[in-house]
Amino acid sequence: MADRSRLATVILAVAVLLAVGVVAVASNPGLLPTGEYNRTTVTLVDDDTDETLATVTARIADTQSKRYTGLSETDSLGPNEGMLFVHDEAGDYAYVMRDMAFPIDIVFVDSEGTITAIHHAELPPDGTANDDLTRYRGRGQYVLEVPYNYTVERGVEVGDRVRADGEWGPPADGA
Repeated sequence: MADRSRLATVILAVAVLLAVGVVAVASNPGLLPTGEYNRTTVTLVDDDTDETLATVTARIADTQSKRYTGLSETDSLGPNEGMLFVHDEAGDYAYVMRDMAFPIDIVFVDSEGTITAIHHAELPPDGTANDDLTRYRGRGQYVLEVPYNYTVERGVEVGDRVRADGEWGPPADGA
């Protein structure tokens, strides 16, 4: 009888631990491993002249876990590196500088590839709680993060276009 009681206690303890784990992951998807990132080439194009303003090699964040983690596990970006966040549909989104080691530009892009907003995101002061982080808001289906002031240095502005090779992001042919 004691063995059955002990077995029931162990099963209950395992069930409670599993429930706690499910709740923890549901409330913080960044706890899940993100795995390897696919990469794509992203081209930023002047809307008036059709001139290429910049070309970025970008990691693709196309899952909730990868979007949540973003660049927070990255020490730095090279001069033409970035991350392209791919959402299932266009919408209003807010990005924060959670656990970031460096400032960035945050570029919101609609489903047709038009840049709708650009933010120059500085690092938050040390000790800033997640709830107090600045929310950089924009509308689009894609968000491109690049080194700080990258857009200024290359003349990228709201209204310019973004194209991405492969299955991620706005089509390279602009269609």
